Amino acid sequence: MCIHIVLLTYSCMRCCVPAGSSTEFDTAAGSTGNCQQFEIKTEDVTEHDDKPRPHLCTVCDKRFTRKKYLNAHRQIHTRHKNIHTDRYKCHMCDKAFSKSGDLNRHMRVHTGEKPHKCHMCDKVFSASGNLNAHMRVHTGEKPHKCHMCDKAFSKSGDLNRHMRVHTRDKPYKCSLCNKSFSASSSLQKHKLHVHSNSRPYHCPYCGKMFNTNSDLKRHVRIHTVAKPYSCRHCSECFAMSEQLTAHQLKSHSEGS
Repeated sequence: MCIHIVLLTYSCMRCCVPAGSSTEFDTAAGSTGNCQQFEIKTEDVTEHDDKPRPHLCTVCDKRFTRKKYLNAHRQIHTRHKNIHTDRYKCHMCDKAFSKSGDLNRHMRVHTGEKPHKCHMCDKVFSASGNLNAHMRVHTGEKPHKCHMCDKAFSKSGDLNRHMRVHTRDKPYKCSLCNKSFSASSSLQKHKLHVHSNSRPYHCPYCGKMFNTNSDLKRHVRIHTVAKPYSCRHCSECFAMSEQLTAHQLKSHSEGS
């Protein structure tokens, strides 16, 4: 059984997603009885609203609200591959693309080209989508909201990681003690602090040794009395990021 994707609303002017109707489906599918109409609303395909989109297409970087929409969308690429036989092939790896634009974007992985520059700082990015996500650091925009608490995030990936707090999903397991963690960074810190005896970072003031450079930097503030974390609501400054978070939660009711 083949699946036809029918978009039920007008096309998005930014994404060029075409509109569709049940009549168009009937014409395309015919009367063989071997086709299934798979309806996807436009707001579940485009990326211009605040909906979390955890399901990423690795071919064209489109995101979807549900896995079944992603699976249906993937058939578009399968169909294109059959028609175009992936004419645009990368000469540096085994990947191939049906569109030259997709190949050009992919080549930045090999060349390191980052043509998209932030006009508010000196950071550069290989894709415009990454630049758009970065701009939220400057604007403070947090469109990805958790539906189980009042937290919000600037990146969908941060929201996905946060959701593990509610689901108790801990996919990263330590091979040495079987402890599990919700984030890979937490697993790496665990291995350094618990299972590693290496302490290559020493304090220039007191000689104390640390596993990681970040731990050393945190410690040095005891000696320098540096307070790099400032509250955006008032003039308070803090030596540790967790102190700032606690202050914002208590004094300004900021929980995101």
